[in-house]
Amino acid sequence: MGVKLEVFRMVLYLTFPVAMFWVANQAEWFEQDVIQRKRELWPPETEEHRREVEEFKTRLRKQREEKLLRAAQHSS
Repeated sequence: MGVKLEVFRMVLYLTFPVAMFWVANQAEWFEQDVIQRKRELWPPETEEHRREVEEFKTRLRKQREEKLLRAAQHSS
């Protein structure tokens, strides 16, 4: 029984990594699952999204300038 068990273990040790490598490198699986999930999490930018980001940057810049102006007026 010892030799058969060792042969079985050796086949298992060699088959498992090769099978995992083969499964992980299936292009169809990658395209269907991973890329689709990425598109769900981070959809492509739209014009509306780009406009909202620019408006947010403008508001932040304006608030920062007002804060600096107030700080400069109080220190004078």
